[in-house]
Amino acid sequence: MNISIILYIVQGAEVTLKLFTVTLLFSVPIGFLLAIGKVAGGKLLRALLSFYTWVVRGTPLMLQIIFIFYGLPVILGFSWGGDRMLAASIAFIINYAAYFTEIFRAGILSVDKGQFEAAKALGMSYPQTMWRIVIPQAIKRSLPPTGNEFITLIKDTALVIVIALPDVLRNTREIVSREVSTEAFFVAAAIYLILTYGIVLFFKFAEKKLDYYD
Repeated sequence: MNISIILYIVQGAEVTLKLFTVTLLFSVPIGFLLAIGKVAGGKLLRALLSFYTWVVRGTPLMLQIIFIFYGLPVILGFSWGGDRMLAASIAFIINYAAYFTEIFRAGILSVDKGQFEAAKALGMSYPQTMWRIVIPQAIKRSLPPTGNEFITLIKDTALVIVIALPDVLRNTREIVSREVSTEAFFVAAAIYLILTYGIVLFFKFAEKKLDYYD
């Protein structure tokens, strides 16, 4: 295979990694805050957040990307101005924040209620209990599903092909169509495997660092 073809496919990894990074930078903290809202918020807030996570997790991410890029401008009367990355980033952040919300919520609720009572007996306030006792344990218990979401996110970035963003998959398809060769698929697969393996190593390291919470 021509080296220029490999480099063209690798160039698509820049879009893939940029979308991956932007999504995590916003969706993880948003999901964390929303999880606390679902656990400690009022009845109305919990209902609104439950509706949000139900709608987002119950509809395909591809549909959300298409709606935000094509449908939202029609409804609100504006134009993305060709900024496909911004539209894709918003769709991914909204989608993944919903999943992280449920992951972190489950992690918080998995902490034994007796620890709340013990902390209260020691004179700790609810916020102190959450930040010093519950949250560290919740983070440790949330690592495996969070790692799975990171891996899924890397693969889901390929969905931006529906709005013609030049990621790994789109560049691969162009090569396959132009060169009538399937070798490009193996290059794309290798890129995704390398990226996902890096994520696996990172979370193995993180789990070892947090072993003291067991």
